Amino acid sequence: MLDESAAGVFTIAATPFLPDGALDLDSIDTMVDFYADKGATGLTILGIMGEAGELSAKESEAVIQRVTARTDLPVVVGVSSPRIEAVERFSEIAMGHGAAGVMVAPQGTPRADDEVIAYFGDVAKRLGETSWVLQDFPLVTKIHIPAPVLRAIFDICPNCVMLKHEDWPGLEKISTLRQAEAEGARKVSILCGNGGQFLLEEMLRGVDGAMTGFAYPEMMRDVVSLCNSGDIERARDVFDAYLPLVRYECQPGLGLAARKYVLAKRGAIAHSKARKAGAELSPAAMAEIDTLIARQEARLSAL
Repeated sequence: MLDESAAGVFTIAATPFLPDGALDLDSIDTMVDFYADKGATGLTILGIMGEAGELSAKESEAVIQRVTARTDLPVVVGVSSPRIEAVERFSEIAMGHGAAGVMVAPQGTPRADDEVIAYFGDVAKRLGETSWVLQDFPLVTKIHIPAPVLRAIFDICPNCVMLKHEDWPGLEKISTLRQAEAEGARKVSILCGNGGQFLLEEMLRGVDGAMTGFAYPEMMRDVVSLCNSGDIERARDVFDAYLPLVRYECQPGLGLAARKYVLAKRGAIAHSKARKAGAELSPAAMAEIDTLIARQEARLSAL
């Protein structure tokens, strides 16, 4: 079961598809092995990058079953839904297949702080003893959750053991949360997203690691490890070597296609197919990515 000690790299996994759009179950196996080999300490599936909204309930369950059967790493399953009954039901399915926990984002139009607290209080009641992650991603959800509101949620929801921090700008929020813990508040694991764009700074602010889907998980592994060991300058050098590709993968609308292209190029998945509308790369975009990878490899070899 997931708990507050979770740390390292929980890679946000892609969902592989065949060229005709069907689930590619064989590629789920190779992808899971790839993430583990590159240093993932956990996996997060059926998130935004995992195209959860493009899958049927039957397909989603097939993904959960295949991933959890393939790995001993803790698996977090995205279960966010506009209907809280669906959050509860899908969480039961995920945990029944051996997931370590589930991830829930706030739902609806922008809400008052007390409404956000009440929503997650309801989530906690419905999930019972299931460990869960609060996904704080206001750029997508349009719901901003200030640090004091997060603390209020953590205080009334003991099984909320992790924050997936994906606010932007959000570094001050991290510092505020960690200061509250230093003053006696319950510790909650904080793993960060946003494609890894701010991972170096986030580590220096005190987070426990990364939860994002950059196609080079070893960058996140090394930055987290080096920061934890105190070798900050080396961590900066590693981070800087990958940053141009991180930036490219974070383009709105195009990022998923870029990431799947790199994963396919690296052999993690067989095809770069995405179901999400518009997620296709032009030959020019592929050439740009290839150039970024070549330059990245040159920088890394010089370290």
